[in-house]
Amino acid sequence: MRWVREVLAWIFGGVFIWSGWVKVQDPAQFLVNIRSFHLLPDPFAAWLALLLPWLEIFAGLCVLTGWLRRGGLLILNAALVVFAIALISAWARGLDVECGCFGGGKGTTTIVEALVRDAVLLAVGAWLMLARRK
Repeated sequence: MRWVREVLAWIFGGVFIWSGWVKVQDPAQFLVNIRSFHLLPDPFAAWLALLLPWLEIFAGLCVLTGWLRRGGLLILNAALVVFAIALISAWARGLDVECGCFGGGKGTTTIVEALVRDAVLLAVGAWLMLARRK
């Protein structure tokens, strides 16, 4: 069972490292994605576009390497909940948004697809936290 936990931790951490890295490459596009949600005014949206990718990379590295894994899992699971709330809010308001989770422009991912992906990632992240405690 330990090897399953380690493989899932590597995959989970790797997803966030990749996601953060893609956003770091084009912070302007990520800022456009954040602004499309109409939740944060500038300069807060700009700060989020600059800081969130690095937080994802750092927390993903923590999960992947096992160094501060619980903290990395806590940060990433909390981020997934916040992402889901933002997506549901945009969906309820009828906004046509691109989550920006893996870079890209308008229309590459639907809100439902992003919510399903976040739910799967949250299930894995929660399992990793609970399996770690036992």
